[in-house]
Amino acid sequence: MSRQRAVDQRRGEPLPASVPNGAMVELRGVVKTYEMGELEVVAVDGVDLTVEQGDFVAIVGPSGSGKTTLLNLVGCLDKPTNGTYHFMGQDVAKMRDRHLSRLRGREIGFVFQNYSLLQRDTALHNVQVPQYYAKGRGDRQRAMALLERVGLSHRARHRPVELSGGEQQRVAVARALMNQPSLLLADEPTGNLDSKSGASLMDLLAELNEDDGLTIIVVTHDPAVSARAHRVVSMMDGRVVDDGATESPFA
Repeated sequence: MSRQRAVDQRRGEPLPASVPNGAMVELRGVVKTYEMGELEVVAVDGVDLTVEQGDFVAIVGPSGSGKTTLLNLVGCLDKPTNGTYHFMGQDVAKMRDRHLSRLRGREIGFVFQNYSLLQRDTALHNVQVPQYYAKGRGDRQRAMALLERVGLSHRARHRPVELSGGEQQRVAVARALMNQPSLLLADEPTGNLDSKSGASLMDLLAELNEDDGLTIIVVTHDPAVSARAHRVVSMMDGRVVDDGATESPFA
C-alpha cells in the first residue's frame, strides 16, 4: 500500500499525508514537563522547530539542556505537555496510541548510544526485528541487503558479543532502516565509539542522507558529529538558543 494513501482501509485510520511544503517535523511552542513529587521539571520550554524532508540536523547542548527529551518528542515516544507537533502534516496529540505506535514503527527509525541489540540473536535477526513487530515476519533478503549496505554482510551470523562497538552500531543503523523509515533519529550514536569508528559511522549517515535523501536528526556532544550536519540546533535550559549555525557554540 502506498505511503501517500490518506486512509488505511483495513483499520480505518489516517496514514501520513505527503509532506507539506517540505516540512516533515513542525513543532510550535512545545513544552514538556515532568512531575517529580511536588516538583515540576520543565525539560523542554517553548521550542519552535521545523525540519524539512531530506534535512540533516544536529541538536547540541550541555547535559540537561533538553536534547534527548526533544528527540523523544520528535520520535513520538512522548507527547508535548503544551504546544503543537505535526509530523508529516498530522497532529501527533490527536493520534490514538495504536495509530501513533504504527506510525512510529513504520516512519521513524531509531539509533541509540548503547546499540540496544538483542544479545542472544545474530546480527541478521537483530536487523529483522522491526518487521517482526510490524508484520509478524522478517524479510531475510532485505535484512541481508541492509547488512551489505553497512558493510557487514560477512558478519550476519555473528552475535553482538562477537562484534566491535562500531560493528554493533552499524547493525543498529541497518535495523533502523528495515521498515524504510522517512526519518532517522540518532541519540549520541558515536558516544560509545572510538574516533575512527565514529567517523566511519558518520560517513554512513551522511551517505544515507545525501544518496537516499533520508531525513536525519542526531543528538550529540561531539563537534565532529555536528559538523557533518546541514544545520546545528543549540539548546540550553530546555530552549533553542541558536538554529542554523555551522558550528556549535558548545564545541
